[in-house]
Order: sequence, then structure tokens, then C-alpha cells
Amino acid sequence: MDPVPALDEPLKKVLGPATAKVMAEHLGLHTVGDLLHHYPRRYEERGQLTHLADLPMDEHVTVVAQVADARLHTFASSRAPRGKGQRLEVTITDGSGRLQLVFFGAGVHKPHKELLPGTRAMFAGKVSVFNRRLQLAHPAYELLRGDAEETVESWAGALIPIYPATAKLESWKIGKALQTVLPSAQEAADPLPEPLREGRGLVPLPEALLKIHRPHTKADIEDARARLKWDEAFVLQVALARRRYADAQLPAVPRRPRPDGILAAFDDRLPFTLTEGQRKVSEEIFADLATDHPMHRLLQGEVGSGKTMVALRAMLAVVDAGGQAAMLAPTEVLAQQHHRSVTEMMGELAEGGMLGGADDATKVVLLTGSMGAAARRQALLDLATGEAGIVIGTHALIEDKVQFHDLGLVVVDEQHRFGVEQRDALRGKGKQPPHLLVMTATPIPRTVAMTVFGDLETSVLDQLPAGRSPIASHVVPAADKPHFLARAWERVREEVEKGHQAYVVCPRIGDEEDGAKAKKKSAGDEAEKRPPLAVLDTAEQLARGPLGGLRVEVLHGRMQPDDKDAVMRRFAAGEADVLVATTVIEVGVNVPNATVMVIMDADRFGVSQLHQLRGRVGRGSAPGLCLLVTEMPEASAARQRLNAVASTLDGFELSRIDLEQRREGDVLGQAQSGTRSSLRVLAVIDDEEVIAEAREEATRVVAADPDLERLPALRTALDALLDEEREQYLEKG
Repeated sequence: MDPVPALDEPLKKVLGPATAKVMAEHLGLHTVGDLLHHYPRRYEERGQLTHLADLPMDEHVTVVAQVADARLHTFASSRAPRGKGQRLEVTITDGSGRLQLVFFGAGVHKPHKELLPGTRAMFAGKVSVFNRRLQLAHPAYELLRGDAEETVESWAGALIPIYPATAKLESWKIGKALQTVLPSAQEAADPLPEPLREGRGLVPLPEALLKIHRPHTKADIEDARARLKWDEAFVLQVALARRRYADAQLPAVPRRPRPDGILAAFDDRLPFTLTEGQRKVSEEIFADLATDHPMHRLLQGEVGSGKTMVALRAMLAVVDAGGQAAMLAPTEVLAQQHHRSVTEMMGELAEGGMLGGADDATKVVLLTGSMGAAARRQALLDLATGEAGIVIGTHALIEDKVQFHDLGLVVVDEQHRFGVEQRDALRGKGKQPPHLLVMTATPIPRTVAMTVFGDLETSVLDQLPAGRSPIASHVVPAADKPHFLARAWERVREEVEKGHQAYVVCPRIGDEEDGAKAKKKSAGDEAEKRPPLAVLDTAEQLARGPLGGLRVEVLHGRMQPDDKDAVMRRFAAGEADVLVATTVIEVGVNVPNATVMVIMDADRFGVSQLHQLRGRVGRGSAPGLCLLVTEMPEASAARQRLNAVASTLDGFELSRIDLEQRREGDVLGQAQSGTRSSLRVLAVIDDEEVIAEAREEATRVVAADPDLERLPALRTALDALLDEEREQYLEKG
């Protein structure tokens, strides 16, 4: 008997170099263990036995019948011009009716030899019609010899695994390769601690692997999937629990605000009262800041729920306690916006060291990559001396040159654009690790938060501040009803006549380099007929046409930072009526006087992105209006997505819809990296309970044995996950 290959054995040795090369290049499978964890996507049943008289169209059937006759025909075709093409026609009968089987090309040789008149066999395939007669093309078949009743039942009832495959390697070849390595499943070390596995009634790992690849019944598949889901959820949650545990061991300086300091002075100046949610979340944050290990908190908030206010109060609490706070924004436009709104909210409290500054005032500095040398030198000096209590900037803050006097808090805006490495680099700038607050305006279902941001505690702001207006959203079907689009531009004019302002958002900029990319990347339901609408073209057409006479300005990501800032200032000051922009306005842009947004080619944007964009209007006392313009037909998935966005303002509800429509890998930040998601059977939305329970179990296991010394198999599984997926999971996109 051949020895069973070990799980870390390279596939090259077991399957041969040619197959192994295709598996490595196209499926990312390198070892026997990798192949065992390449699970079937679904299972085909050969179909219960069907009488030839009752064959259904277009369905997979299995029939037992006798060959009545078999004829080999030759014919000419484009592939075989000299009459060398071959077609084998076999007629079978079971007494109730007759059926034709056809085989072509090289596929004729084996059945020509085996399917002789009088031979009894089982045939499985999909029923189709040719020349008004039913037929099976290239059916699978099994010859029946001797006592066939048992064979018939077991073969027909078998569940055939269908694997994620590639053009270079069909599912059945992957199945054959698995047949070769399946005995190795007995060697699989079980990462689940035994008490956990037994307590939850889960089958052992070797049994789960056998059942997922060679199930006898549907119950086998259920058992295997239930067990393998737990593996994925648990190993991932252990990785995150260990990160939380390690963070909790770090020392930090407790930061408590002074009762009569800058925070109290700021609160006294506020022209409004904080919402109940803002107060509750602030208390959670202040309690974290007062401890002697670093806070790691995720602040999720609906668009416009006042996250910036909560973050600013946390920064002021740290300044009160003698520390400095840094806010990290993903783009220069956003960093400038935050700097502007923070200095406006703080007024004289932001004028530390200046004439007219309040007694408790501090300096608020901006630091971005495109600043002039003199301004940059001054900002760096203010940080190093501690003169500036608050700095707002882009990833320029992470550079080596930036030194802080005493960094106490890091606020990261829109976390999905910053990886853990960048967070760590910034944290390394404190004498002791600073506290960390991560803000995201993309509402995330609880399970995704536990999976993607599992190393952070979570706070949720779900109320809108008083004075915010509701936003009405409508889909504008431009192709079916062109007059709806004309009416949309009339609505924009009406709002401007009332003294308000409008945004028009387009998917791309419109210079040539951009056009080439857009053709490649555009995503829609149907094959694209045209490239996505562009800012530069649209602005020109609107200014010449339906919005003639209004002050139309343009904003996009490839403009010079100073030009972008100048446009935003003019728009905020009311010196422009309509801003035609790309998604650079997606987050953080705050112009309360803007009441209407028209999103062109809205089907080209994701659900969360549309929700984000819509949050830029209705920020003042006048009601907001968002018009989603699309040429997609009524029945398309894109239209259904837009209808969902128009029907609810609940970002958490939309994020569930979004997640159900996309692959899990996108959510886990792997869309960009193009690697396989390491979630093969776990579905983030559907398996909410498994993830929540796995998180509790993981926290318990790590608290009892942080280095997993008593659980070597779990350590191995964890090393494999972190090795292969460290970038994806712990980078967070």
C-alpha cells in the first residue's frame, strides 16, 4: 500500500508537475492540505432514475436502458474539412420509450467500443432537443454487469461535487486529484479544542473533509459545512482576539480632561446640545482614555450623525490632559475640510499663541504632502515643541520626519483606506502607544465589524443631530423616460432660485488617460454601450444647456490641491451654484446650503457609495433631494439596487443589501488584492451566530492561553492563516 502523503507535501510530488503547475497558477493551491481545503461549490445529483417516456426538458437525468443500435457517421465541418469529422449516434430503449445519445470528435472512440447493441448501462446527462427529437449529448455512463440493482441505486443517487474550476482544469479533474489526496485527510490536525468541538456537536476535521468531498447524503454535506464554518470563524477570531489581547498588554498614559479646561470651554461655546447618542459614545471614549492601556475603538456613524464632533471632543480631552491629538484623513481635500471645520467649531480656542486666542486655546495645524516648504517647517516645529495640540493631515503624518512632543490620541477617518501597518507607524510616534479612535461613515453590519474590525471595540452613532433634514431619493430612468431627466435639471434650477446649491456627480473625470481606464473597469449589468459619463463633458453640456446662466464649477481628484481647496471654499461660501464632481466629495464635505444632488450613471456606484454621496445634502434646515440617474432597464439588478437605495435612508439596512449582492471577499478588503478569500464556507451575513459565538470562544481561549501553548494544532492553523492572509485580513483593505 502506498504511504499517505503528508498535508504539507507539494502537489508536484503527488499529482505530477503539469497538474500541480495549473493548480498553483490558477487556483493558488500548492500543497496536499491546500487541495483538501478546496471545497466543492455545489453538488449535482445525477438525478433519480427516469423512464424514457417521462423525460423532462433541460434537466439532468439518469436512465437505465439497453443499447438498441449504434452508428458511426463521418461528415465534413470547418474543423474537419475533408469529411473526417465523426459522430456516434446510439439509440437506447427501456421498454417505455426510445432516446438518442450523441458523441462527437475524439469523444466517439470509447463509447463506440463499449456501447454495443444489447449492452445495458446507466446514462446521465442533460436532456436537449435536436431535429425535434430528445437527445443526450455526451452523457456520462456506467456499464452494468451481473447483479446491477445495487449499482444502479448507488450510482444514480450519488452527489457529484462541482469544484471552483478554471478553463485549464475542469471540475472533474479536480475531483480526480482529490480522490488521490483524500486519504491524507486522516492526518489533518484539528484546530478546534476538543471541549469546544464536543460541546457544540461538531464532527472531527478528518471526517468533515471526507464528507465535504465524498458525501453519501445531504446530511453529510450539512455536517461538514457546519464544522468547516466553525474552523474559519474560530481561527480568524483567535487571530483578532490575540491582537486585542496584545494591545491590552501595552502601557498607555491615561488622559483625563480637566473640569475647567479646553473641553469645558468648547462645550460652553456650542450653539446646540449634543444628541443622546453623541453623549453616550463620548462617555465610552472618555472611559477608555482614562485607562492605562491604549483605547482601540471603532466609531461607526450614519452619514451626518456628528462623528467629527465626537472625535473633536475626544481630541480636546487629550489636549486638556497635556497630550497631542492627530487626525488622519484619506485625502487632501478631506484633511483640508476637517481642518477648516475644526477651526471653525473651536473659534478662538484654536488660536493658541496668537493675539485674541482664548486662555485655554491650542494651535490646530494642517500637514499634507503638497504644503509649501515654509508652512510645512512651521507645522513640524509646532508639533515637536507641543505648541500645536491638534494636527490634521494625510498619510504625510506617518513620515519619519514628523516628531510629536507627546502624542496621546490618533483619530483615523475612513479606516478602510488605512492598514494596520500605517496605524502602527503612527502609534510608534508616541512615547508610549497613543489611544486610537477609528471613524467610518460606512455603516457595517455587526458580523462584518466583528470580522473585519475584530481587533477594535465598537461604538455606533445612529441618531441624526437636531436640525438635519430628511433626504428624498428618486430613481430617474433616463432611457425609458427622458422627460424625467429634463425635470431633474428643472428641480436643480428651482433649488438654486431659492438660494440653495447643487452637486452633480459623475463616475469619471474625462481626460484621456481616465477614459482608457474607465472602459476597462466600468461595471454594469449589460455589456457597456458607452464609457461612463465624465465630469468635464457633463459640466460643459450643463453650462451650455439645461443649467445655462448658473455658476457651474468642476472638482476632481487630479486637480492641484490648491485649486481643489479654492473650488471647495468658493462653493462653501456660496459663490458657485452647481458643483460637478467625482466621488472626491464622498466623505466629510459639509456645505449645509447644498440641497440637491444628481448622480449620473448611478448604476456604476456601489450601494454604500451612493449612500455616502447622498449624505452630502440635507445637512442644513432645508430638505435634501437626491436623484439617481440611470439608463439601466427596469428589470436589471442595477435598477433593483438603485430602488433599494431610494427606498431607505438606513445605512445599516443598505450595507446588508450591499453585502448580499457582492462577494464576501470584497467586504474583507480583498477585492483589490485579487487573492482568494480565505472564507470558503463562512458567509459573513448568513452565519452571524457562528461568528458571534466564535468570537466569545476565541476570547476565552486566548485569555486562558495567550500563546496557545496547549493548542499546537490551533497555532499551526493560525500561522497558516496569517502567513497566507496577513496582508488581506490585518491590512483591512
